[in-house]
Amino acid sequence: MENDQGVLVDLYVPRKCAATNRLITSKDHASVQINVADVDANGRALNTYTSFALCGQVRSQGEGDDSVNRLATKAGCKSCSL
Repeated sequence: MENDQGVLVDLYVPRKCAATNRLITSKDHASVQINVADVDANGRALNTYTSFALCGQVRSQGEGDDSVNRLATKAGCKSCSL
């Protein structure tokens, strides 16, 4: 929630899983957030990154690696899938 000045005033802002669009609750201790560095044409890492949050359910089903590959390809972080 934002106040009149546009500043966030909530104490807790839940994340959403990038693979399933489910809310990641504060009790989901198996969830992770992965930051993938953006690179230039020479392959050097830039100061920017793309974040992917995965909920514990995706990880417990063994779908975490497939989800990260799919999301990275969709975001343009990865040019070819393995």
